[in-house]
Amino acid sequence: MSEKLVITTAEGSFDCYVARPDVVGTYPVIIVLQEIFGVNEGIRSIADSYAAKGYIAVAPDLFWRSEPGLSMSEAVEGDWARGFALYQAYDFDKGVQDIAATISAARTLEGASGKVGVTGYCLGGLMTYLSAARTDADAFAAYYGGGTDQYLAEAKNIGAPIIYHLAGADDYLKPEAQEQIKAALADKQDAEVHIYPGCDHAFARPGGSHYDAAATQLANSRTDEFFACTLR
Repeated sequence: MSEKLVITTAEGSFDCYVARPDVVGTYPVIIVLQEIFGVNEGIRSIADSYAAKGYIAVAPDLFWRSEPGLSMSEAVEGDWARGFALYQAYDFDKGVQDIAATISAARTLEGASGKVGVTGYCLGGLMTYLSAARTDADAFAAYYGGGTDQYLAEAKNIGAPIIYHLAGADDYLKPEAQEQIKAALADKQDAEVHIYPGCDHAFARPGGSHYDAAATQLANSRTDEFFACTLR
């Protein structure tokens, strides 16, 4: 089952795609953060998969200030350039504020248990990391967030459990940057970092050109276990 959630801020309102389990009950919430292509079919499918696993999944529109309602694809000519332009103009600080507002709204959703996890991919992976440092969600699962190495000073502010998945052959996060991420999180008891050798950026994007089924299955199984331990 899916629905729309509208979140209102001092600067305006934005929509979230919400997927729910078929059986009415009380469930933790997982916030699913988009790539540069918006809340597209792939992100919605990830939200749907979390709903099938017994979570309420909420995918906020992070680009609402610039172009609300985007649903793009790597396979469509021009969408890469459009997505990168939006990424380059994106205000990460305001984005974290939007995610914080989504977390607050998620705790009070009908059927929500009060526990909230955050996960995200590419842009969403970076925003997951920043949200771990700046918001009060209960657990965070980041996938290959480009630019994370530029914010490692914020790792000291992460108090909640975090799992980070890195693509070993990622052009956007070189091996040196990956080692820096590992080092920044190494002294945190509730942090784990996994590197998937030979995988490229966006290896877990459903239907993507770099999709790696085996690595995705392994990463997602680790994330499932992580959320089961931290949100249940």
